[in-house]
Amino acid sequence: MTEIRILAKGLGFPEGPVAMGDGSIILTEINGGWVTRVDADGTVTRLGQSGGGPNGLALAPDGTLILCNNGGSRYLPGSFMGHGPMEGYEYGSVERVDPKTGARKLLYKDCNGHKLSAPNDLVFDRHGGFYFTDLGKRYDYSRDHGGLYYAMPDGSSVREIAYPILSANGVGLSPDEKTVYVADTESARLWAFDIESPGVLKKLPFPSPHGGRCIGSLPGFCRFDSLAVTASGNICVATLVTGKISVFAPDGRVLDQVSMPDSHPTNICFGGPDMRTATITLSGNGELGQMQWPEPGLKLNFQQ
Repeated sequence: MTEIRILAKGLGFPEGPVAMGDGSIILTEINGGWVTRVDADGTVTRLGQSGGGPNGLALAPDGTLILCNNGGSRYLPGSFMGHGPMEGYEYGSVERVDPKTGARKLLYKDCNGHKLSAPNDLVFDRHGGFYFTDLGKRYDYSRDHGGLYYAMPDGSSVREIAYPILSANGVGLSPDEKTVYVADTESARLWAFDIESPGVLKKLPFPSPHGGRCIGSLPGFCRFDSLAVTASGNICVATLVTGKISVFAPDGRVLDQVSMPDSHPTNICFGGPDMRTATITLSGNGELGQMQWPEPGLKLNFQQ
């Protein structure tokens, strides 16, 4: 088992960790609806009011946070996983969050006249726009399609750029920002989309269902969650059920599978002076862990 230090416990399905310049981590708790700060000493502070199903977080150019909110899920007794939409669910959304107070402002709840279903994860490019995924809401006998979108953090523009994707989850950019990667949860496939210009993708013809290239998958049953990219360009995908961080080369080769002390590691982010401090949300156990990664992570645009 990988040596990992548990920084915080008792979290409600933590996701979306963001490494801050002061050593703290700001994350979300889907089960509970919180945006939460975990200080370097493990102190947990819930910010603002709870609401919906907050998931992915990223730092915007102005130092605020952009949040993907799936609109909330219902939970069965004894289960840490959401099972369909919560009572009163109307839509998913993208919101701006004050990192000090947790105050939220709605940016987007629809695109092209269609509601956002369950926004999940996001990544900023160097131009100040961001790619975000919509997982699609799961129902008892059906589900919404997922997709990939590109938006501006001031609420002025959002557009659908790859659709449909079965269950688009983790998203990340290659170091040269010529490729955007998307992890598909239910198919456990890693997709790559070639970028022509900010928010504009080069689409492959049929039979690709959405214009992407399938570059990686794993044998056996598992599910892909969020991802992070290293400075060398490798893609680290949080892999549910098997409890591993699966490391893919850009050509799709599986380079490593790092075991976690939880069946449901959901996110990994990089920080610290050398970008080798990996912070991992261990969502089945409701914990936040940290470890030294074998190579530096890619510093995100606008990361402190």
